[in-house]
Amino acid sequence: MSEPLHYLPAGELARRVRARELSARELVRATLDRIAAADRRLGAFLHVDAEGAERRAAEIDEAVARRADPGPLAGVPIALKDMIATRGQPTTAGSRMLAGWIPPYDATVVQRLRAAGAVIIGKLNLDEFAMGSSNENSAFQPVRNPWDLDRVPGGSSGGPAAAVAAGLCAAALGTDTGGSIRQPASLCGVVGLKPTYGRVSRWGVIAFASSLDQVGPLTRTTADCALLLEVIAGFDPRDSTSVPEPAPRLAAELGRGAAGLTIGRPRELELPGVDPEVTAAVDTALEVMVHLGATVTDVSLPHAPYWLPTYYLLAPAEASSNLARYDGVRYGLRAGPPGQGLHDMYSRTRGSGFGAEVKRRIMLGTFALRSGYYDAYYKKAQQVRALIAADYQRAFDEVDLIATPTSPTAAFRLGEKTQDPVTMYLADVFTMGAPLAGLPGISVPCGFTPEGLPVGLQLTARALDEATLLRAAAAYERATDHAGRHPPESNLTGASGGAG
Repeated sequence: MSEPLHYLPAGELARRVRARELSARELVRATLDRIAAADRRLGAFLHVDAEGAERRAAEIDEAVARRADPGPLAGVPIALKDMIATRGQPTTAGSRMLAGWIPPYDATVVQRLRAAGAVIIGKLNLDEFAMGSSNENSAFQPVRNPWDLDRVPGGSSGGPAAAVAAGLCAAALGTDTGGSIRQPASLCGVVGLKPTYGRVSRWGVIAFASSLDQVGPLTRTTADCALLLEVIAGFDPRDSTSVPEPAPRLAAELGRGAAGLTIGRPRELELPGVDPEVTAAVDTALEVMVHLGATVTDVSLPHAPYWLPTYYLLAPAEASSNLARYDGVRYGLRAGPPGQGLHDMYSRTRGSGFGAEVKRRIMLGTFALRSGYYDAYYKKAQQVRALIAADYQRAFDEVDLIATPTSPTAAFRLGEKTQDPVTMYLADVFTMGAPLAGLPGISVPCGFTPEGLPVGLQLTARALDEATLLRAAAAYERATDHAGRHPPESNLTGASGGAG
């Protein structure tokens, strides 16, 4: 049976549009129909730009008719996490603080998508200011996991992961600060890549923690992941943290296979709280890699037990600084009656504009930066961060990749962890190391629990070595059938039929 249009890979859709086998207008209309049919159950979109998407599709079709090359993403509907500034579309960061804000400019990644022929179909839901692991912190609505509507999609890029998994867009861009692309990719059964820090421009991306944030793709296949990274990566002089390297050429790497690769399993990350079903799926995935010619060996990351406390000092400290700009003076929400004084206006605005999790992290970060506490907390965390990066350097002297589960559990139930922030933070226990060291990481589907929930395998590589990540992920994907499975259609549209 042929794959439905809404589940075809982005690269194949672009090929069909360029070959005039499918018009961009037909593709966009089918995508808008799919969103209308399924998103009322998921809550993945915060804004759908139907008029703009149809106008852009017409432009793509006109270019194809003139035999002009519209680009490698010709007519492909792509949606954006609502942390990414998009000209003419609301960009809220999932917060009441920015409700209704419409940027007059595109972020660099959006400019590059448009130049490649993509159609920006809309903006996707997230945990407020990208702070969360379940997408329950959105100021507007929670997102539901398409595999089980009573469960979370992960966070903070829960909207992008759910939308891609459910066929609401061909691909999406998310942001990853401590795991916010990879963890929801795992929980929703899609591919999610966090590039090397500085590989992709952050210009025009609303800041959470500036030394950690990175934009990356969520897709249904590794080939699409490589395609999107080729489009959005590359030096940007407007971003002072941008790496002066050209966009990588990745397509040729995808067929090289896993033979000859050495994959390390960190002893320190064999944790007691990991679900047995997750451990079993990852073990089986690594057995597949061995069958494909890779070698799996133990490796040591001695400071892995300190990833979580280090992250939860550094990221909130940077957040407290970045979010100080939301004060009711320059832009965004202004709360309270006029004439009550500046301090009262600040208090009312920030009190009503920020949700509980954002307030928690601002307070934690402000405490860590206070005079008298800076050396004991923030400075010490920076020193430990250097040790974490050194652990990876030594490990990569021995291995090409490091493998762990992406998440210690499959998708958990809505509301299950909202009353216990520490338990929620542990959902990212495997994903925090890569951003602290500035390294690329990918999550690929590697199996399902007995309840039919996806499990993800995480691979981490040396800085700027996304090619090896995608090479290994593509080899694994070809050897298994996980990428071909989709959520039950009855969850999305009410139609009968089980998981595909």
